[in-house]
Amino acid sequence: MQDFLSRSFLNNTIQDWLIALGIALAAVVVARTIYWVIEKYVKKITEKTQTKIDDILINTIEKPMVAASGLAGVWFGVNYLSFSESVDHWINSFFAVLITLVGAWLVTRLFDSLVDEYLAPILADTETDLDDVLLPIVRRGVKVIIWVMAIIMALDNAGYDITTVLAGLGVGGLALALAAQDSAKNIFGVFTIFTDTPFKLGERIKAGGYDGTVTEIGLRSTKIKTLEGRTVIIPNAEFSDGAVENVSSEPARKVALNLGLTYDMNAKQIEKAMQILRDIAADNEEDIQENPSIGFNAFGDFALNVVFVYYIKKGSDILGTQTKINLEILKRFNKGKIELAFPTQTILTKSV
Repeated sequence: MQDFLSRSFLNNTIQDWLIALGIALAAVVVARTIYWVIEKYVKKITEKTQTKIDDILINTIEKPMVAASGLAGVWFGVNYLSFSESVDHWINSFFAVLITLVGAWLVTRLFDSLVDEYLAPILADTETDLDDVLLPIVRRGVKVIIWVMAIIMALDNAGYDITTVLAGLGVGGLALALAAQDSAKNIFGVFTIFTDTPFKLGERIKAGGYDGTVTEIGLRSTKIKTLEGRTVIIPNAEFSDGAVENVSSEPARKVALNLGLTYDMNAKQIEKAMQILRDIAADNEEDIQENPSIGFNAFGDFALNVVFVYYIKKGSDILGTQTKINLEILKRFNKGKIELAFPTQTILTKSV
């Protein structure tokens, strides 16, 4: 047995390899034990405290801390072995990169937890929708910055020349910028939305040939839910270059009715028809604005045209109000024996 343990493999005896493996396994067991203790006991203790910051910290650090403990144990186990100087340098650099990335993971988790617990509820109570739109963008941007800084630090810890790396990133960034002009246009488009505010979340708009409600405003695109219930993604660049119609911003919905009366109606009957329309407007003043436009405006090909223009108040049921008004017109015209025309032709024949 002793002969077997004393055999050499990659400049280390079998016994050294087993000891290194034992250290690594022990570190994993310790890491799992720490996780179990946190889940079983520490969280119960923090839940009883009045402050929430300890709960946030425990929930944030438990997984990164367990990962870091495991990595540290594996590193100690590997360092127990004897390798060449170049291999040792490579191993130490590799573990330094991993530890740096775990640190970035911890910082992003802590940032997300603090935003969800403190900042998001405050912004949810504000009257403006701008902060609700900006929060996901800012959160994404901060996390990207954290990871970029972590990668740069990891490369520095690994022994790379950061100046050369940054110079390479500058050249690569120029090439990327040239290739990502459309993305840049979309980013400028979202700033147009924020500065000019052509629409807000939850408003109905018409843009790019689509008609629907804005459900999400992102850094690259905006999502709208069409009247058919489909989701359409529109690049933000279209809002800076094209026209946007904000349907929700209308103060009232205009409805124009052209009512054609038959040519056998006399002047008194036409006046009576217009008075009926005025009475209907007065009876529905809770839904339509005062002083609608009513007039006898045209002698048509087969009808005497009476126009009825009214405005449905903002917040009223548009389709329901139109239905109610139209039914009232039909009932009262029938009761007053005022006939609505339909396309007709009179053909005169001459005997030869």
